[in-house]
Amino acid sequence: MHPRRPTRPIFVGNDRTGIVQIGGGLPDSAGRESTPAPVSVQTMTAGYTHEIDKCVAEIHKLHAAGADIVRVAVPERKDTEALPEILNQTSVPIVADVHFHFKRALEAVEAGVHKIRLNPGNINDRVQVIDVINACKDAKLPIRVGVNEGSIIERKDKQKRLKELGAVFSETKYGYMLAIMITKLEEYLDIFYEQDFHDVAISAKSMDAAMVIDAYTEISKRFDHPLHLGVTHAGPKETGCIRSVVALGTLLANGVGDTIRISYANDPIYEVEDGLELLWSLGLRERKGAELIACPTCGRIQVDLFTLVQEVRAKLNEIELPLKVAVMGCVVNGPGEAEGADVAVFAGNKRGIIYVQGEKVANIPEEEILDRLLAECRAFEARVRSGEVKLGEKKVDIVPPDPEGELGSGWEKMAAERIKGAAQVTVGRT
Repeated sequence: MHPRRPTRPIFVGNDRTGIVQIGGGLPDSAGRESTPAPVSVQTMTAGYTHEIDKCVAEIHKLHAAGADIVRVAVPERKDTEALPEILNQTSVPIVADVHFHFKRALEAVEAGVHKIRLNPGNINDRVQVIDVINACKDAKLPIRVGVNEGSIIERKDKQKRLKELGAVFSETKYGYMLAIMITKLEEYLDIFYEQDFHDVAISAKSMDAAMVIDAYTEISKRFDHPLHLGVTHAGPKETGCIRSVVALGTLLANGVGDTIRISYANDPIYEVEDGLELLWSLGLRERKGAELIACPTCGRIQVDLFTLVQEVRAKLNEIELPLKVAVMGCVVNGPGEAEGADVAVFAGNKRGIIYVQGEKVANIPEEEILDRLLAECRAFEARVRSGEVKLGEKKVDIVPPDPEGELGSGWEKMAAERIKGAAQVTVGRT
C-alpha cells in the first residue's frame, strides 16, 4: 500500500446531513490546512427523481447500506422541482447529475442540492459553464467534472496540445484517448481557475479497467484535485465486480483515489456493499459489522459448507462489531487459514468444533453448527462491549483437532484402514 496522494479537499453536505470531506492533505480553497479523509463510497439512484416517494425510499435504503453520498439524475425540470422535497426527507449528501442542460444545474443549486456533477462533453458552452460556476461559488458547493470515455469531445483549437500529449503517451495502448481526456480537463478547468473556483473533483471513467488505471494515474500527476474513481458501464455484477475491483483496487493501493463508485447494471445497493468491502479489504476504512472468511471448493469438505456459509453470512448482519468469523470445512488447512479469527468453526464428518479466540468451546452435530456459532458470536460481541475481551486481543493458536477422532471415527480406525490397505497390496503381489 502506498501513501494517499495529497489533494485539495472538497466538502459535501451540511449540518443536517453531515459533511463528507473528499480528499485532503493540501490546503483547501480557503487556505486552511487539511488531512486526508477516509475514502468515501458513492452510488446513484436507479429510479426517476421526479417520483419523489420512490426516490426518497431508495435514498434511505442506500444510505442505510453505507453510502456516504448519493447521486440523483436531473435530466428534466420536473426532476429539479422534486429536489426540495427529496432533500427535506433525506439525511445524506445529495449530488445532482447534470448532463444535457446547464439550467438543470442552476435549478439544482437553487433547490439546495449539495454538489453538482457536470459533463464537459455535453455542457461545454463557456458562458453556461461560468453561470454554473458562479451559482456554486455563491452557494459554496463543489463541482465534479466527469470526462467519461463515452462523452468527451475533441476540440479543434486544442490540436496542438493533443499532438504534444500524443507524443507523451505514444507508447501507451490508450495514448490517444488519454490525450483527449487530459486536453478536455485542462480546457474545462481553465474556466474554473479563471473564475477562482477550486472546489472541484475529477473523474475519468471508462469501461476498460486497464485504461481506467492509466487515465487516473496520469491525471493524478497533473492535477491536485480529489479523484472520483469508477469504471463506467461495467456491466452486470457478476463481471462488473471484477472489472471494477481490478481498476479501483490497483489505484487505491497506489494511493490514488479519494471517493469511489462501483457501477453495476443491477440494484445499486450492491455497489455500496462491494465498495465498502473493497475499502475494508485494503484497510482504507474501518470495518463495520462482522468479517466472514471461509474455505474454497475442496474435496475434503464433509459438510454442506456452502449452504452453511450463506446462512452464517445472512445471520452475521445482526453483529455490529467487526468480529472476524471463520467457517472452515475441514481441519487440514482450517486452523492456519483461520489464524486471527475471533470465532471459528472447523467441520468434518457431519460435525463441527467451535473455537473462540483459540479456545475450544463446543463439538456439535452439523445441524447445530449455525445456531451455536451465532450464539457464540453474540456472546463474544457482548464480552467485547463490556470490556472483558478485545477484538483480536490474543493470537489464535489453535491445536488442530484429531480429524478422525473428535470429528469422526478415531485414530484406531485410521490405523486399521492402513493395515487393511497394506494387506490388500501384499495379497495382490502374491
